[in-house]
Amino acid sequence: MVIERRKNRSKIDKTLDRTNSVSENIIESSNNEEEYSKKEKEILDTLSSNDVDIERLRSFAVSPGGLLNDDIRKEVWPRLLDVDVTDIPKKPPEEVLHGHRDYTQVVMDVNRSLKRFPPGMEEEVRMSYQDQLVDLIMRVLVQHEELHYYQGYHDICVTFLLVLGEDLAFAVLDVLSLQHLRDFMDVNMDRTKHILNYLYPIVGRASPKLRQFMEESEVGTVFSLSWLITWFGHVLGDLDSIVRLYDFFMASAPLMPIYMAASIVLYREKEILASECEMCTLHGMLSHIPDNLPFEELIVTAKDLFSKCPPKIVAKEAAEIHEQKKLALSQYRRKISQRNKIPQKDGLLKSLIVLDGNRLYVKVTLWTLVGIITAAGLTWLNHYVHD
Repeated sequence: MVIERRKNRSKIDKTLDRTNSVSENIIESSNNEEEYSKKEKEILDTLSSNDVDIERLRSFAVSPGGLLNDDIRKEVWPRLLDVDVTDIPKKPPEEVLHGHRDYTQVVMDVNRSLKRFPPGMEEEVRMSYQDQLVDLIMRVLVQHEELHYYQGYHDICVTFLLVLGEDLAFAVLDVLSLQHLRDFMDVNMDRTKHILNYLYPIVGRASPKLRQFMEESEVGTVFSLSWLITWFGHVLGDLDSIVRLYDFFMASAPLMPIYMAASIVLYREKEILASECEMCTLHGMLSHIPDNLPFEELIVTAKDLFSKCPPKIVAKEAAEIHEQKKLALSQYRRKISQRNKIPQKDGLLKSLIVLDGNRLYVKVTLWTLVGIITAAGLTWLNHYVHD
């Protein structure tokens, strides 16, 4: 347990020095050190002005290379959210943090988060970060009793911790959790499921053929759940790519991560269409994000998708999809309930088979199957949330 480690050692005050590596990667990708230096100077000049232009900072965060390095992120990320870094609340006593309803679950998730720390980090340093991560998460939850922890929130928090340090990360997450992440922190996952329903309408407007193929495969949207609720932090192994996306998301509308998900799906269109049109095949393929995705290109695509089909346009269709899934799941549960009232020797598969003329057909509709899979996929996120 994290709390046990804390009792046996003092906290190590070490922070990651990733600035140089990030800069070198960006310089190498752009092959233009002069361009990098020019953008860095422009950002620093903007920050040093008496009246900081927040919209210009947003533009820097979205444009190629993003905010370039962590020193700049420490200055810009709080400003993007209008965070007052001069008045950060003190950390509550341990008994308050540990007494929260979600403390045990947070500790378990943090203890399983080893891969989220940079390879080669000394064990003692990593353990110190894990302690800080628990405290960081609990500070937000204690500060806002209306927020409910979900498995995946720690994947977002660890990124902010590694870049900003505990206190500044808390100040940023204290605001971010009430804005961009608020839908994920309800007592249930209804609003999260609704956001997932934006994926197919967005993909379909760019490629009707791809949408039809995915719907026929009945793959659903569960493959993108961890993308959405962790801002891709759980599925990407490269911290530089993660913070680049965080630059983009923090400077954009709260729904931008689902547009990034659509951008990735569209980027892999040829690969998807060349595969077998079958649920398990596509789910396995899409659940794994390749390591070499061109994120600058994907960011441009996501921006373009957002511009051409903004949330207000796809919201109605997403709501219709949500209602169709609810109806299908309700019908499935009714069928199971009726089946349980009548003793049968046949299994679940037989209960989903109906007689049509002289032949038997498996009549599992698209939305029934998607509803079942979605419910199963979200159960592990929802099982520990208390009313």
